[in-house]
Amino acid sequence: MKIITTTDDLAAFCTAAKSEPYVTIDTEFLRERTYWAKLCLVQMALPGKTGEAVLIDPLANDLSMEPLYDLFRHPGTVKVFHAARQDLEIFFVEGNVFPKPLFDTQVAAMVCGFGEQVGYETLVRKIARAQVDKTSRFTDWSRRPLSTAQMEYALADVTHLRVVYEHLAAQIARAGRAAWVDEELAVLTDPATYTVNPAEAWLRVKTRNSSGRFLAIVRELARFRETYAQTNNVPRSRVYKDDALLELASTKPADLNALGQSRLLLREARRGEIAEGILAAVKAGLAVPTPDLPKPVNGREGMQVDPAVADLLRVLLKSKSESSGVAAKLIASSADLDALAAGERDLPTLHGWRAEVFGDDALRLCSGQIGLSARAGMIEVVRLDA
Repeated sequence: MKIITTTDDLAAFCTAAKSEPYVTIDTEFLRERTYWAKLCLVQMALPGKTGEAVLIDPLANDLSMEPLYDLFRHPGTVKVFHAARQDLEIFFVEGNVFPKPLFDTQVAAMVCGFGEQVGYETLVRKIARAQVDKTSRFTDWSRRPLSTAQMEYALADVTHLRVVYEHLAAQIARAGRAAWVDEELAVLTDPATYTVNPAEAWLRVKTRNSSGRFLAIVRELARFRETYAQTNNVPRSRVYKDDALLELASTKPADLNALGQSRLLLREARRGEIAEGILAAVKAGLAVPTPDLPKPVNGREGMQVDPAVADLLRVLLKSKSESSGVAAKLIASSADLDALAAGERDLPTLHGWRAEVFGDDALRLCSGQIGLSARAGMIEVVRLDA
């Protein structure tokens, strides 16, 4: 097994990869103690059963990742990942680059009827007829040297991926669904997917309290937490968890003594920079003028959902998923169906390939232009004459 630890060796491998139609890629990283993932290992394999497969050690002192980023920008070689979102975030944060062209076998598998968020092991078993040894899954990948078992585990994530990719790419080409996959991958290569604006961090905090003043304090506490976590590269939960944030928004501490009465706040957050930031955030939330108070964003909870229409939409979705061979969750979420039944129309399921598969008929169903009929165990769409 070859481990690349120098820039020259990485450049040589990436140059060879540029002459290939595709290269498979995976990463190993740590994130438990940091905000940003720490890249610890990159695995890559060239096409063919005997194609070269290597491990790249980004922790090596004599290694620059620039040759890899240059390969990512090379348009002639498809970069193949499985469940690429976290991998792409790492490369975007560290190298300000996205691999293009990109192929994600998890996305492709959902389009090809393998179910929702299908795992790599499942695809390897069903397509490559092989088994993946996951005994090294919980390795601390920052420790050196790596054992033989760890290296074999890491390489298996890119060697079997070659067979999976070729099978799925061929199936998608036969079905004429390449544009569907590209539409999904466009989200993965959008910087906005990985950029968390501290001013919008409060939108991720779940609360049933719709008070504008309460939400203003939540917004400021979430803004401070996100800024502190990003700046100091620590997980949000190490600053304070959501339950503590909501407690603080409710109790509104005005000084350190009041802050110390919190039941849920970590000890480290009761003093120093974090404590000062909490008190400043609470004060800022209390000072927001009434006209500028935020409004609840959980509007769907108060939607007037027509339950009969929602049930019909679920039946239609199940039928469309089965007939198209596309995972239902990829076409529309349960929340999307409820929103449709409540009259909302600005939804992903009504655009692009989703509209073709489901959205257009969903709108017709909502407007009474079509109905559903059960025949021989199948659901059929029936057009209704006005």
